Order: sequence, then C-alpha cells, then structure tokens
Amino acid sequence: MACPEPLGGYYDNTQWHSNSGARLLFMTWKAFIYPSPKLQELYRLALCICGVTILLGAWRDIGYHSGLLAVLPALFIYQFGSYLTTHSPLSTLNRQRVSLAMEFSDGVITGLLVALAAFEPIITLALGAAFLVTIVGAMKPTAPLDLFGLFLGALLGFWLLPFSVAVSTPVQLLVTCTGFAYCLFNVNMARQTHFMLAEQHESVIRQNDWLTLRTFHLSKYLSPALRKAILTGKDVKAGTQEKTLTVFFSDMEGFTKLAEELDPEQLTSLLNTYLTEMSEIAFRFGGTVDKVIGDAIMVFFGDPESRGVRADAVSCVSMAVAMQQAMKELQSRWRAEGIANPPALRMGINSGVCKVGNFGTENRLDYTLLGRTVNLASRLESSAASNEILISKDTYVLISDAIDCTDKGQISVKGFAAPVNVFSVTDLHKNIATKQAIEDRALAKSARPQALPEET
Repeated sequence: MACPEPLGGYYDNTQWHSNSGARLLFMTWKAFIYPSPKLQELYRLALCICGVTILLGAWRDIGYHSGLLAVLPALFIYQFGSYLTTHSPLSTLNRQRVSLAMEFSDGVITGLLVALAAFEPIITLALGAAFLVTIVGAMKPTAPLDLFGLFLGALLGFWLLPFSVAVSTPVQLLVTCTGFAYCLFNVNMARQTHFMLAEQHESVIRQNDWLTLRTFHLSKYLSPALRKAILTGKDVKAGTQEKTLTVFFSDMEGFTKLAEELDPEQLTSLLNTYLTEMSEIAFRFGGTVDKVIGDAIMVFFGDPESRGVRADAVSCVSMAVAMQQAMKELQSRWRAEGIANPPALRMGINSGVCKVGNFGTENRLDYTLLGRTVNLASRLESSAASNEILISKDTYVLISDAIDCTDKGQISVKGFAAPVNVFSVTDLHKNIATKQAIEDRALAKSARPQALPEET
C-alpha cells in the first residue's frame, strides 16, 4: 500500500485502477471528511448528464430554440472547470475559494433544473437524492452553503424562468437511472473507504502494540528520566541543572571471591536475585536507580520528582534499612543453598548539591549525577563495614529525628583533604520503639507471679 499523503493536504487522495474496476485503493481520513475534488467532479458529471437529458427532451417543447445549443456546451465546460481546484496554478487558498464557489453553483444549477422540470416528483427525487448523497454521505462541512444554493436555485427558477417543461417518460427514466447509478457508485465508494479505514485502523493498532512492546523492553535499559522525556516527545539533549539530592551507593563485600568459587549459572542466579530484590525496594521507596554495575547499585532521591530535601533523605535511609533487612534474609537463603560465606552488603549515603542531567554527546547520552556529593557517597560505601550503612553529617542532620544513628567520629576519605564526620545507621526510631515495646511486654509477662497449685 502506498504511503499516506500528509494530513494537511488538499489534494485528491483517491486512486482508481481499471484492472480491478472502480476500486478505492487509498483515502486518508481527512479526504473522507473533507471530500476530494474528484468526488465533486463526479457529481457535476452526473448533474450535467441529467441537465442535458432534460433540455434535449424539452427541445421540441421550446420550438427547437437555438439558444439551447449554447447551454449544452456550457454545462460541460462548467463541469470541466472542476479541474481548476486541483490543476490550476492558483494558490491553495484561491483553489479553495473556487471550489466553494463551484459547490454553491452546483446547488443553484440543481435547483434550476428541478424548477425547469416543474418540480416533477421523479426528477426532484432523483436529483435531490444525488445531491444529498454528495453532501451528507461524505459529511461535508460546506453542506449548509450547498443546501442554500439548492433552495436559492429552485426559488429563482420558479420566479424567473419564463417557462417550464413537461418531462417525458424516457427522460424521467434516464435521469432516474443516472441519479441511481451515481448514488450506488457513491455508496460503493463509501463502503470501500470504510473497509480501507478499518484496515488502516487495525494496522495502526498492531503497530502501536508492537511499539509498546518494544518501548517496554527498551525502557529496561534507560533511566526513568530519559524514558519519560522520550515518551513525551521532548527534545533530549545534553544539559544539566543543580539540585539538592540524596545519593546512595551499595555493593556486595566478598562478591569477587564468590564469583571465582561459583559456576556461571549459580553466580547469575545469585546476582539476579539480589538485584531484583534491591531494585524493587528502591522503587517502593521512590528512588531512581541510576546505575547497576556488576554488584554495585547507585540510587538517588530528589529527581525527577522530590518530596522535599528532608523527606528524600529519610526515604533514602529508610530504603537502605529495608535493603539491610532483605540482605539478611538473602544470606540465610544462600546458606541454605550451600553457599558457606554469602556476600555482605555495604552502603554509603550522602546529601548535597549535584549536577544532574544528560551527559554525553548528541549520539550517546546518559542521565546521571556528577559532583562532590556523589563522590563522597561512593567513598562512604567503600569505607563501610559489612552490613553497615554509613552516612555523612549532611544526611544525618536531615534524618536524625526519624532514624537512630551512631556517631563514628571522623574518617579520612580518599580524594578529600579534610576528615569527614560519619554516622552509622542503627534503625528507624519507630522500629526501635516497636521492638522495645515487644521486649517490655515479654519481660512483664515473664515477671508476673504464677498461681500456686491448689491443695488437694
């Protein structure tokens, strides 16, 4: 099938092939709603045939007047003028104006012919049906103008024509056949158009399903920000902005040694289980997974959406605590599967101003973070002990009222001249309070005196 024309065009989008009869190959939806000039040309041809038939049938009644010899060619010259709307050197706007004027003239001529035939019911029905099929069946936006032309032509013919003719039966039969053939042809064209539009609609649905599936697979390899920008049609280009974010890094201690001991299938299963579990936790707390490099994970909070600097920091540390608990469960599972020394989790968190945006070239972009805040979070992760969450003082100030931490003093961090104050996360205050309440209830229950047995 040929590629569709631009939707904004005003040219004829209907193609006919003689080897398959009058078969509609292609018509865009706009050509269906705003009919192409060819449809109006067909009506003018039918109108001219009916007009010539009526005039020739009445030639004897008007005494073989010679003026008829000028009217008959004028009708066909008028019909040939339809080509001015598509093949003339006029501008698009002028062609539209000519087309509207000729459509109005079609209505006027139809009304004059009906009046000339003395409003003979059969003639009126045949011409009226053909006219209505043209303007209603194709849902023309100019239908009110065309109808006005029809009624105006009928009134002018009734008032101004010096005579009317009595249409003979053969003329009535020929006009009826012409009108019926035109209506049948128009209905068949509309039917073919419907089939073509239905086929195109199904094709578009299939393409949309295909693109949706491909987009879903592709989204796994893109960051959420890049994926959202591409799907919304935004211009994705290199550029950054400064934002206050909370950055998280983690990796598995002992993973390199474990990779040498396990076979590839076991290692792949272990790593996929770990990454799946940690990614689900990150998404649950609203984090953006920036990178997964081997066993290392980088997550940040505060972009593309932020709930506030403090809330982002609390969500990040809460996520780390949840990952810590999930890692303990994974370690138990891996021991049950025969791994004697399962890897432990180390995590580092820092809050501060970062450069966030698309970094790279026009051919290859990556949405990520840069800056001192990111570097410090990575260094804290490297400095953390097994199963420890190490945070900076900037993060501690934001989360101290919601999360219990232990002050570890100052440590020297590679790449930073001055020592850095760090804190080790213990647990959420609400978790500590819940555990304490459970312990108090258990202690109170154990200290309650037991009832003495009754004497027999």
